[in-house]
Amino acid sequence: METLEAIHTRRSIRKYTDRPIPRELVTELLRAAMSAPSAVNAQPWVFIVIDDRKLLDEIPTFSPYAGMCREAPLAILVCGDTTQEKAPGYWVQDCSAAVQNLLLTAHDAGLGAVWTGIFPMTDRIKGFRKTFGLPDYVFPLALVPVGYPAEKPGPQDRYREDKVYHNRYGQRKE
Repeated sequence: METLEAIHTRRSIRKYTDRPIPRELVTELLRAAMSAPSAVNAQPWVFIVIDDRKLLDEIPTFSPYAGMCREAPLAILVCGDTTQEKAPGYWVQDCSAAVQNLLLTAHDAGLGAVWTGIFPMTDRIKGFRKTFGLPDYVFPLALVPVGYPAEKPGPQDRYREDKVYHNRYGQRKE
């Protein structure tokens, strides 16, 4: 799949079949995530691959918008390790770039995935910390449920000229 095709056709997938994802494919997703750019090349990310059915079913009890975990064969928890930062505070951008790489690679591989936000919601952070044993210096940013899609939403053109300014805020190109 070409890059622009992947970007324009990737959609959030929240329904999955029960088909397991091969370990090699999970490694490929993680390899792509870890190829993301990061501030000062610090790569402060940590990934937890969750395939335990009990854990996947528990996640929606403390992360209310992650109900699709009950169907997903696995999810990847993307965290920032602040002890690994070389540019303090940039772990959020670094891990966000890793999530986007993961989403695009999943789409290219024929998988479905969705970004469910955790940070900066303190109740969600607390739930993920407790459930997955995260130390205080590791912040959960996002949970990405992944599976073979049981739905196929069509592409959307999201370009909006009214969101574009030239040279200064509020200035339109003539």
